[in-house]
Amino acid sequence: MRRKDDAEAEERARRLAAALRENLKRRKAQARGRDAAPSSSAPATPTEAPSPQSPAGDGED
Repeated sequence: MRRKDDAEAEERARRLAAALRENLKRRKAQARGRDAAPSSSAPATPTEAPSPQSPAGDGED
């Protein structure tokens, strides 16, 4: 019975190692894609919001 447990543990470790390798490959590909993306996809600098004292056209004339 111990051999069966050892074999199952080894198989599980192999599957886990393979899954981790695939995950790492996918994450590296995503990082390369982000690095290669044009800088226009980066968020623009926020524009200034109108101050509360500025006329906002809210009809309070």
